[in-house]
Amino acid sequence: MNLVLPIHVAAGGLALVLGAVALLVKAQKTSHNRRSVMKAFVVEKYGKSGLRAAQVPDPTIGPRDVLVRVSAASINPLDKMVRNGEFKLLLKYKTPFVLGHDGAGVVTRVGADVRDYKVGDEVYARPRDLRIGTFAEYIAIDHVDIALKPNSLTMEESAAVPLVALAAWQAVADLARVKPGQKVLVHAGAGGLGSTVIQLAKHLGAYVATTAHGNDEEKVRDLGANEVIDYTKADFAELLSGYDVVLDSLGGDNLAKSLTVLKPGGLAISVVGPPDAAFAEQVGRPLLKPVMVLMSRKVRAQARKLGVRYSFFFMRADGEQLKTLAALYDGGALRPVLDRTFPFDETLDALAFVEQGRAKGKIVVVMPLPRT
Repeated sequence: MNLVLPIHVAAGGLALVLGAVALLVKAQKTSHNRRSVMKAFVVEKYGKSGLRAAQVPDPTIGPRDVLVRVSAASINPLDKMVRNGEFKLLLKYKTPFVLGHDGAGVVTRVGADVRDYKVGDEVYARPRDLRIGTFAEYIAIDHVDIALKPNSLTMEESAAVPLVALAAWQAVADLARVKPGQKVLVHAGAGGLGSTVIQLAKHLGAYVATTAHGNDEEKVRDLGANEVIDYTKADFAELLSGYDVVLDSLGGDNLAKSLTVLKPGGLAISVVGPPDAAFAEQVGRPLLKPVMVLMSRKVRAQARKLGVRYSFFFMRADGEQLKTLAALYDGGALRPVLDRTFPFDETLDALAFVEQGRAKGKIVVVMPLPRT
């Protein structure tokens, strides 16, 4: 009798343990099957009021992707343009979608085919079009679109530069092929893109002029500008001539006047339009080439009359170029120009700040501490 009781007690205890294990396994399976969610800022509908905070499923990754926990993301004029639907004929985003075109963070998972990156790597990126979404806690990015962030930059600084640095490189080095001794005019030199183009053009050996508010003259000269035109006091078109390249980020009359300061054969590059036929090819919509031709007909005719060239420019994702640019940042040839940071919860305020034209450099949103 003394032997039987412990056996029954042991059997009952074992049953309790096995029951507890079964419940734990069931809970783990349920947890595994239920996708967790994250906070993000999504475009629910096109238009100024179409962006809002939301809870969305965590991203899934494909074999070529890395999952990045976003540490910081920057605000770009392109965010406003995409939110407002200015490219909806060309870039077929399906609402709702997460906004945000560049950022920096930490790799938390890698796809089966990824060999160049591992969990824990600190990276920065401008995700390719139709896969944007850095205004979120996590983003899945094709591994060829990322690079290790510059060692010398913080996460916030690294988040500020992918889009503008790629745009500067592709416009000045790839498209314009700027050479030492050439003359380059950069509009809005105190802004995020303009400040980067000044530095890169100077690094390539160009003579650089820029338009800026008089209050920013010291700043843009420190970045490398040889000549500064205070747009509040003077008309650049009356003071400048014989330029090889103009980078325009303002459009309209500013673009038309920019054509007049070019030397014969010179190139005006605009990042705000109007788009041309080459852009339709770039985004894989060749059937829209006739539309793009019509949209850019006026400015192309003006350029032809003056014996100069016009090109609309829309940057593309490129991880290899980000590696080259990281070396330039670490070597001191380039440096980020930040205005201020906003908490992630205030992303809408950060975007409004940029839209109001108040930014004197890049605006960055900083994510909360990682969830555990």
